[in-house]
Amino acid sequence: MNQLPELTEIIRNTFQNLIDQFVDFVPRLLFAIIILAIGFGIARLISFIVLRVLGKVGFDKIGHRLNEIKLIKQLKTEVKLSEILAKVLYYFILLVFVKAATEKLGVAAITEMVASLIQFIPKLIAAAIMLQVGVLLSDGIRSAVLSVCQSFNIASARLLSTIVFVFFLIITIISALGQAGINTELLESSFNLVIGGIIFAFAVGYGMASRDLMANILSSFYTKNKYREGQIIQIDNVKGPIVRIDNLSMTIQTGDTTTVLPLQTLQTKKVEVFDK
Repeated sequence: MNQLPELTEIIRNTFQNLIDQFVDFVPRLLFAIIILAIGFGIARLISFIVLRVLGKVGFDKIGHRLNEIKLIKQLKTEVKLSEILAKVLYYFILLVFVKAATEKLGVAAITEMVASLIQFIPKLIAAAIMLQVGVLLSDGIRSAVLSVCQSFNIASARLLSTIVFVFFLIITIISALGQAGINTELLESSFNLVIGGIIFAFAVGYGMASRDLMANILSSFYTKNKYREGQIIQIDNVKGPIVRIDNLSMTIQTGDTTTVLPLQTLQTKKVEVFDK
């Protein structure tokens, strides 16, 4: 008969503990909600201010340069750096207040997860900046390679410039992933093997296919100072004045017709100059 009062006391104590915990939790919950509401408002306000300020100072001009890149156009998207930066700042501030709210609630697991996200955001921003600069540099190198190849009348100028662009773009992506804290050792090893094989195969194939072209280009460096338009020269049975010299060939007027000779011919044949 004495066990019944003890059971009643246990039940009473259990409910009392639950009520005490609930009474203790409600103020902390309300305080966490207030923190989240304040954080939400501050994050939106700062994000709005940053977006307007960056728009006024012309920060999006860098994004316009990115939008002109062919790869970005193919993605059918428009990069607005001011919006991206404002949005990242918004979530960063909001996460800081979420962390403060979870600390107030005493939920350690959620607090640690949010803290990890807060630490990751600066790395993500650095990786994004690195990626942006890398894309711009890759496109600049592509344009430079295209201009140089076109100046030498290389038929595969666009292909070569595209290969160079993709090469530097992949390097930029790998570097950005590493900056973000992602392990890229396997990716780097695979990339090195693939690129090494492609470069070797391309170099051998393109070298064999364009050896005559390269011979003419190299010959132009030795012949431009020796010959000029208007000179009368003879190579084998071809005799006449030079009417044109470019990076690959020399054009000679031979009566009513013209003869075009590859510049490498000037290095392998006997040339007689009649008019200096």
